[in-house]
Amino acid sequence: MDFSRLVGLAGQHGVRVPLVHGLNRLDWEGVPDRERKRLEAFRRSHLVRTLSLAEELARVAGRFRTAGVPFVVFKGAALSVSLYGDLAAREYNDNDFLVPEERVDEAERVLAELGYRGMQGDRAFRRTFLASLRQFAFAHPDADASVDLHWDFTGAHLPFPLAGADVWTRLEPVSIAGVEMPTLSVSDLALLLSGHGTKESWRCLIWVCDFATLLAHSKSIDWVDIHARAQQRGCGNAVLLACVLADSLLGVPVPAALAGAARNERVQALAARLAAPMPSGVPERMGTLADIDLCDRARDKAKAAVQLALARSVGDYESLPLPQSLWGAYYVTRPFRLAGRALWSGLRSAAARLSLRTN
Repeated sequence: MDFSRLVGLAGQHGVRVPLVHGLNRLDWEGVPDRERKRLEAFRRSHLVRTLSLAEELARVAGRFRTAGVPFVVFKGAALSVSLYGDLAAREYNDNDFLVPEERVDEAERVLAELGYRGMQGDRAFRRTFLASLRQFAFAHPDADASVDLHWDFTGAHLPFPLAGADVWTRLEPVSIAGVEMPTLSVSDLALLLSGHGTKESWRCLIWVCDFATLLAHSKSIDWVDIHARAQQRGCGNAVLLACVLADSLLGVPVPAALAGAARNERVQALAARLAAPMPSGVPERMGTLADIDLCDRARDKAKAAVQLALARSVGDYESLPLPQSLWGAYYVTRPFRLAGRALWSGLRSAAARLSLRTN
């Protein structure tokens, strides 16, 4: 076995933690000393990093609570503890908070008081070019920590199995760094993991591991209800796709209640296409509409494409920087920029095909 390649792939897919645990159970038999030292150094740094992130998560959560801002912690440390029972059971690099949309401004002020600064320009810039993403990123220059502040789970142009506004009545407690804070219920977590993985084209094996772990250890979940809720939001296939990938890649069977639905030809073909490149590493994200696989219906795909075409983006500003007083003009210039980019891409593809024929 090429252990150097194995360690590299594990890093790309975010699964170095389970790799270390697995090799440790095998007493590191056959593992070259150099690669063992690499993994053990990672484990030490990972433990320190997770403790630092957990401390910062508790600090921000405490300030939100004092300020009266409702919040939910999810992904990151919350996912690691609630799903695996261990703060350091998986890799993560930031802290994610969900707040009600009408309280985003208050949450931003709390983060500013704690020393966090926007990573995507000032407030006006974020509201103009990034609000459609329904999340903003903040970093603390001294704490080596960042916060993703969400008011929903995906961009405005896409459906998603779980709505941010629907989670507040089903929250469950999780204890992190000695502080109890609210996180998603198990059923909502199932919807989040299936939606997030599909939105990101399941490029990282850790996302499949997360869903498979939930699938294997949460026997009380009503998967028929989970699938029905996702279908109501136009994303039923995302749940089926997550189940098929957990089965085909990690051997965790599709729930019996969904076995028939999971034989859907589109789901099976999509699972095979997404799993194929995993042994080669993490593929690059395929364009701005890569997340369109979330849509079950053709009309939702068309709607997503139109909404994305009309939403102002950072790319619009970077291609033609205008003063703030003229930012409204990007509604007019954006379709032309996208059309020009599509034309240029088409010309390059045609030139490549012509070159192949000539050669």
